[in-house]
Amino acid sequence: MTTVALIVAAGSGRRMGSDLPKQYRPIVGRAVLAHAVDALASHPSIDAVRVVIGAGQEALFDQALEGFDVGEPIVGGATRQESVRLGLESLAAEGPPDLVLIHDAARPFCPPDVIDRLLLALKSESAAVPALPAADTLMRGKGKHLGDTVDRTHLNRIQTPQAFHFGRILEAHRAKAAESFTDDASLARAALIGVVRVEGDEALNKLTLAGDLARAELQLRSRLVPRTGFGFDVHAFAGDGPIMMGGIEVPHERGLAGHSDADVVLHAITDALLGAAGLGDIGQHFPPGDPQWKGADSSMFLAHAAELVRQAGGSIDFVDCTVICEMPKVGPHRDAMRSRIGEILSLPIGAVSIKATTTERLGFTGRREGIAAQAVVNLRMLDRDSRASKTLSICEV
Repeated sequence: MTTVALIVAAGSGRRMGSDLPKQYRPIVGRAVLAHAVDALASHPSIDAVRVVIGAGQEALFDQALEGFDVGEPIVGGATRQESVRLGLESLAAEGPPDLVLIHDAARPFCPPDVIDRLLLALKSESAAVPALPAADTLMRGKGKHLGDTVDRTHLNRIQTPQAFHFGRILEAHRAKAAESFTDDASLARAALIGVVRVEGDEALNKLTLAGDLARAELQLRSRLVPRTGFGFDVHAFAGDGPIMMGGIEVPHERGLAGHSDADVVLHAITDALLGAAGLGDIGQHFPPGDPQWKGADSSMFLAHAAELVRQAGGSIDFVDCTVICEMPKVGPHRDAMRSRIGEILSLPIGAVSIKATTTERLGFTGRREGIAAQAVVNLRMLDRDSRASKTLSICEV
């Protein structure tokens, strides 16, 4: 059985009060859409993830999902229902899966155990949705005056992803295209497809208003675990100055030897970031023998490492680098380096420390043969082990 997750990300998100659609707004450095894709793509039972976007959102899609294997975006329609149908039609044209999970991008944190429950339900049922009981008191009302209380005993809060046998939900969408439904479960029931309810999760609450983003940020940060990375680099003096150090040009009578611009500070920090995220080292990503990096600006290396950290669900907290050399003097350029590194990493200058020391004229730096740098970075990353499955449960709608 093949299973594809179809994420609907075609909305404008006007209720967020921003020109940037909410699915592209950042949470801990990553777009809401990227979190939604990661949550589904990382599940072992999902074979592929595809995304439906709004017309004209291609550039935002490319930026948000750089590094994700989700194929080309599917351009949606004027309504969510139309966008889902167009997404299903695209999947059918490419080679229909057996099962499909239809998910809203505005629900970025889908727990794996919810997916487990949905797929288990599909072994015996036509369709399944995650749901939670209505816990708050419900009252009718218009304007500032409250009306009658509504009995909430049998009321459910319906969430996504919603799971279906692919052929049946596509047929239902085609048959009901002229009607209007708020979600795919409602459409399925109108097409006489039985839908069961599985236990949902508060993590699947939809992001609708501006305050929801702030709460989502706090929610995600509570799941981040600290990581520390260490980096070291050294370059020998060669040729004429000036030198590049910390992303800025520093006057010196001698230059530094290196395949790129030999920025010892940025190289050390780059290695520290990659190490903290478990992403290898600078040589793996930018091989020194590759001609395309000859004379390259090392700020590209650092920016790329920072983006990889964010794509992996990491948040950079602090950077500390110690420069080891006799000359040139680092002090006069310290704040300019901190500012430039902060700019590259999107960090405030207070989150970047640059220090300098000597080896009391011992060793190669003491003999003024070159410069060394060591860096330590602190970051926080999503704890993948927190995705352990819980007890499965199915109950009828």
